[in-house]
Amino acid sequence: MASTQTRWQIAGDYFENCNCDVVCPCLFSPNAPLTSKPTAGACEVAFGFHVDRGDYGGVTLDGLNVALIARTPGAMADGNWSVALYLDERADEQQRQALQAVFTGSVGGPVAALAPLISTVLGVKTVPITFHKEGKYRSVEIPSLMQMAVHAVPSMNPDEEIWAKNAHPFASSVAMAVGDEKSTWTDYGMRWDNSGKNAHYAPINWSNA
Repeated sequence: MASTQTRWQIAGDYFENCNCDVVCPCLFSPNAPLTSKPTAGACEVAFGFHVDRGDYGGVTLDGLNVALIARTPGAMADGNWSVALYLDERADEQQRQALQAVFTGSVGGPVAALAPLISTVLGVKTVPITFHKEGKYRSVEIPSLMQMAVHAVPSMNPDEEIWAKNAHPFASSVAMAVGDEKSTWTDYGMRWDNSGKNAHYAPINWSNA
């Protein structure tokens, strides 16, 4: 399943919530992408993904969810990332292998560009993951581990979001958002609370074509 020759494509939705004050300086690094120092010194970011439509070498991934966390001791571009991956327990063995290949970057796609920055893999777990999307609101829940929710920051036009273009590896544009009152992750001896902190969301359309 991990062959780089396997063709795959996923389309769906993603969001993230980090510990930076709004707005995250990584998006607007003046010299090179991801080179600005996080506002809290280290970066602690959690991601939620929902696959609306997905195919990995004939393995259907429709409707499955994934969560990912990453911690960097300084600027993201400096590396030394620690990461953990959470896969939807509803996936069968082939689907789990496919999701792990895509979301570790071993088969190309956006995550592959970040893979060289990773020095520590904390683990890969199969867990129940609930992803919810409604209007300008996104949330993901892993019982006892992750409760993350974000909403769009207010814009001058209350019916529209504020979008940053060409600033993120996961999507060509990301909506500016903020963590809700309870946005936490607890695992591997760490606990993060990114409530009220920087967030983004966007549709995603990834492939290794």
